[in-house]
Amino acid sequence: MSAIKKTALISVEKYLHDEPTREIKHELINGNVYAMAEASANHERISGNLYRKLADHLENTPCEPFGSDMKVKVGTNFFYPDVLVDCHFDESTPFYTETPIIIIEVLSKSTTQKDRTTKRFAYLNIPTLQEYVLIEQDFVDIEVIRRKDNWGSKHYFLGDKITFESIELTLEVKDINARVNNSDMLDWTNKTEITNSLN
Repeated sequence: MSAIKKTALISVEKYLHDEPTREIKHELINGNVYAMAEASANHERISGNLYRKLADHLENTPCEPFGSDMKVKVGTNFFYPDVLVDCHFDESTPFYTETPIIIIEVLSKSTTQKDRTTKRFAYLNIPTLQEYVLIEQDFVDIEVIRRKDNWGSKHYFLGDKITFESIELTLEVKDINARVNNSDMLDWTNKTEITNSLN
């Protein structure tokens, strides 16, 4: 998600003190607090699909997924990714992590610029991060940016499989987009139904 409202400069200490009392979540970026945009149904479907699959895959391992209520601290900035995985969570800071290995953001028209610039540049400075994933919700396009590829990116579309190498999990793009209501998924579903009816 992204910022929609800017307020006065505040310290990290004040941000962490005030944030639990706010009705709306806020990110802290360069001393400014930004209210989070409201999520759509498609956004929640994609995030939910991924969280469930990550949780099942990582059960009984040291790694665990977190949803959009868990903050990531990068320097003096705090962000709310849509989904992340952490394998070395520090219980002394229960409301944020500094050690994610994969971060996933679901994009929208109001968030894509910040997710592709401000957040991307911040996240890639996290020493533990191995993969940054950007998922479109209005059409089917999943971009995976990997440390092992010198932060080069690769795009995945319907019919493809993605391996999240940091956690050794392979998923089909169609399953990540299950129940998503956009033209790409509607066309894919219709074609699949026609093909199945002919078999």
